[in-house]
Amino acid sequence: MNGGGPVAGSGARSRGGCLRAYSALPVWVVEDHQDVLPFIYRAIGSKHLPASNISFVHLDSHPDLLIPVNMPADTVFDKEALFSELSIENWIMPAVYAGHISQVVWLHPPWAQQISEGKHHFLIGKDISTTTIRVTGTDHYFLSDGLYVPADQLENQKPLNLHVILINPTEASNSREENGEVASAKRLKLNTDDTASTASASSSVAPGDLDHSTPSLKKKEVQNASALNKAETLSECSASGSLRNSECPIREVVKDVCQILQKGDAYVLDIDLDFFSVKNPFKEMYTQTEYELLQELYNFKKPHRNATEEGLLDCVENRVHQLEDLEAAFADLCDSDDEETLQKWASYPGMKPLVQLVHSLKTRMESPDYEMVHQAGLTCDYMELPHHVSTEEEIEGLIQSIKVLLKDMPKPTLVTVARSSLDDYCPSEQVDVIQEKVLSLLSSVYGTLDVHLDHLSTSSS
Repeated sequence: MNGGGPVAGSGARSRGGCLRAYSALPVWVVEDHQDVLPFIYRAIGSKHLPASNISFVHLDSHPDLLIPVNMPADTVFDKEALFSELSIENWIMPAVYAGHISQVVWLHPPWAQQISEGKHHFLIGKDISTTTIRVTGTDHYFLSDGLYVPADQLENQKPLNLHVILINPTEASNSREENGEVASAKRLKLNTDDTASTASASSSVAPGDLDHSTPSLKKKEVQNASALNKAETLSECSASGSLRNSECPIREVVKDVCQILQKGDAYVLDIDLDFFSVKNPFKEMYTQTEYELLQELYNFKKPHRNATEEGLLDCVENRVHQLEDLEAAFADLCDSDDEETLQKWASYPGMKPLVQLVHSLKTRMESPDYEMVHQAGLTCDYMELPHHVSTEEEIEGLIQSIKVLLKDMPKPTLVTVARSSLDDYCPSEQVDVIQEKVLSLLSSVYGTLDVHLDHLSTSSS
């Protein structure tokens, strides 16, 4: 069986002519997520992917949409230099700035709420004052990393359409949908001739107007959120879009995603195995009190709901100064964590919790890794990292949801998979089982796969 609808980009043309087709769908499995990018670039170089207007469908418990803060924007035009600068949280946006990716669809599980649901349209470009890559996006996700600048401060601007869509696990009562008893969404071709048929297929993704109402990530609330996909929501969603995506069955998500993919010439399917089950590794490194002190130190002061451009710039400037002070403090503590150094930094505004934090760390360990403490702190801004170790039933429920989704989507040009287990984001005791399920799912939808287990060769070398 070679399901999954028509090939993405069938009929799309690269600037140099028709795109080449792989004889079997390539699946690249890596350990660290940024290591998928060289394989995407290789596919661009071999003309299997176009050089521009690629759509990127990203299943992950983390958006991975940050930017290397101090990297010169022009680094993106030297790919080897670029690859050496990237890490797990910031590898997608440089490819957007380089002009390759135009649409990103972040499909997230219920416990991951870092960016507000819906459509986000903004610009990415080179900041004329710092020559680094920055965005006009105003979600807290970008503001808290100091990445926002107004459009008139950016050159070489590239537009990005970001769609944030919730995927709920298919519950046992919903299995009739995946067994075909409920009509599946029409498979939609990725070419412009089909736009008329898709115009009425679905209302667009819910507008991204929820920036300031992101739900908290308490486990109970997350579990309650997953109840949104109970059997009663299988009734058709209103064509007027009066129901939010999270309340729509998976086939409504299919329609939304297919509409988005129509705007691109080809697409990459990217799956982080921590989509199915995820840990916050820093929670296991530090005590609850230490973690709370980190949250206090690194707390992000959000702008007012209707902040002006000036208010947003003030917010970012204050945040950048706060993070620079914290980085300098922990760098200083790496050299000497004596009481004099500690008290010097604790006298800075907002730094008082540093004393209790360092004392606590020193009672537990001989020489604390202050660089790691700072990295942990950077994740404690406006929201904790997601932490939800899934049950077998939840993993299987998400697999079934993705199966329904992929069956009715066009076929991607290639698939990239990140294990994310060595750094403990995907639980090490679950990662192999999840990988097996994902590869089996891909095989059942797309038929013959050309699987490259790159993580094995990388770990042995």
